[in-house]
Amino acid sequence: MTNDRVYYPLFLDLTGKKCLVVGGGQVALRKVKMLLEHSAGVVVVSPEVCPEMAGLVETGQVQLLKREYRQGDLAGAVIAIAATGDVGINLRVSAEARSIGVLVNVVDDAGNSDFIVPSYFRRGDVTIAVSTAGKSPALARRIRTDLERRFGDGYEALAGLVGEVREELRRQGRKFDGDTWQEALELETLLERLNNGDEAGARAALLDHFMA
Repeated sequence: MTNDRVYYPLFLDLTGKKCLVVGGGQVALRKVKMLLEHSAGVVVVSPEVCPEMAGLVETGQVQLLKREYRQGDLAGAVIAIAATGDVGINLRVSAEARSIGVLVNVVDDAGNSDFIVPSYFRRGDVTIAVSTAGKSPALARRIRTDLERRFGDGYEALAGLVGEVREELRRQGRKFDGDTWQEALELETLLERLNNGDEAGARAALLDHFMA
């Protein structure tokens, strides 16, 4: 079945929020690791877990309910991920999540999911995500890999610098529209200076656009 849904791109703050993952294998482990990278409060439901997942439980990074999924496990969850090899269980998780308004992702089943997870990479505060609406995760990864090579570590420093300059201008009571910022962000020049360790020069070059 063709997936013709149009997905709304959104970045969620999951810090400390309950995220339920049903499943204890390698697929579930990948989902858990991604959630932990974003400081979520992860609860795993599975009668058995892989060794690496068990290690996360032992170190207190993950809470484990070592049993089959039960109705009510989703209470208080912000999102749910069904990542078992049992289609019936996955569908139960999806049905209950939707009945109580919890966003759900069923691995490899976009039709029973409310959201899909893009392929992404991060350069400090700069996050670039790629999605093919679930049609080809391999293509999304391939595009991400290509972009990852093109976006070096300089973008991490650039994001920090732009944030600092923006706050400095705000403190001065000066506001500029998006078009003015677009003109000021001469990426090639700014990145070259940052990559050469000339942060002061990059800051001066950026500020010059607003001081005229």
